[in-house]
Amino acid sequence: MSGTALVVGGGFAGLEAAIYLRQAGLEVTLVSDRAFLWIYPTSIWVVTGEGKFDDTCLDLADVAARHGFTFRKGKVESVAGARRAVVVDGRELTADHLVIAIGGTPMRPPGVEHTFGLSGSPESTVRLHEALERRIAAGGGRIAMGFGGNPKDPSAVRGGPVFEVMFNVANMLRKRGVREKFQLAFFAPMPSPGERMGKKAVAAIQKMLGEMGVEMRFGKKITGFEPGGAVTFEDGSRLESDLTVFVPAQSGHPMLVASDLPRNEAGFVTIDGGCAVPGFPGVWAVGDSAALQGPAWRAKQGHLAEVMSRVAASNIRATVEGRPERESYLPHVSITCLMDMGNGAALVHRTEAKEQMIPLPVVGHWMKKGWGAYFKASKRKQVPRLPGM
Repeated sequence: MSGTALVVGGGFAGLEAAIYLRQAGLEVTLVSDRAFLWIYPTSIWVVTGEGKFDDTCLDLADVAARHGFTFRKGKVESVAGARRAVVVDGRELTADHLVIAIGGTPMRPPGVEHTFGLSGSPESTVRLHEALERRIAAGGGRIAMGFGGNPKDPSAVRGGPVFEVMFNVANMLRKRGVREKFQLAFFAPMPSPGERMGKKAVAAIQKMLGEMGVEMRFGKKITGFEPGGAVTFEDGSRLESDLTVFVPAQSGHPMLVASDLPRNEAGFVTIDGGCAVPGFPGVWAVGDSAALQGPAWRAKQGHLAEVMSRVAASNIRATVEGRPERESYLPHVSITCLMDMGNGAALVHRTEAKEQMIPLPVVGHWMKKGWGAYFKASKRKQVPRLPGM
């Protein structure tokens, strides 16, 4: 098969697209401003010190060599959909097919610089770990964790990792024998955060937070953060904190907002069910860059990003081969996560037809550890890919 593909973004969506496009026979170039893929689902353990920075990185050049595509580290400066072109470090690159997988950008409420995050740069997770250790060394205090929303696109929320970090930090403090020296609080602007996972899941999560002695501040709009870490709310109330962890929702990447591509109100690229950008032949958007369709509870997640990339690769192959059939990611929209708690986990799965939450005491924690090892090994072609994973 002839044809070239340029994939912009080296996260879950971009790497999966590059792998499957190469399998389809295209000449593929993957561009990312980082030399590695940061495995966000396992970065929760960097916070507690159970995992190391390098454990959470997957070398993109190594994966590219194993799969036969080209990796180029560089900063994307602009995107021109009409010409299927991007400018990388001052040089324009073009291809027959342009796959946008550059992700979104965290929203920035006032004072967010006074918080510690999880979804920004990988280095921010290390800074959070260091701040947590300093707080423990200080002998105690108040730790608040929360996440925000994007009213213009509720699918761009990033709540799951914050729940996991809260559970893991509480478990770590207990294991160190200092849990009673800390007050823990969880905050979010939604009346029932986590409800996208289903009523069973959110009820179980809130019950666990209560049993752990975590204060809950829900249903109040966050207006900002103060230099000392305090959280302020629209009703004038405050949540005092010595260390605040906050993960904002995402909005469209500035590079895409400045481009000629169609976008929704939040700045995410508009696509059809096959991940093609309407009106821009040969341009596709996957993962966090794309405006998701589907049920009201839909959410941007890594597994769905990979599904979208496989769908896009299949449709690009059909286009190159002149076949009319097209796949769609819409039947695969679901919420799936193995929510780790440090001493166990819970498997959460939601589709249009059902909601499930399966507690996995002890073994669930090691299952998620095993998934992290499997993810790296499978991408390196060291073990076979399992269906659906």
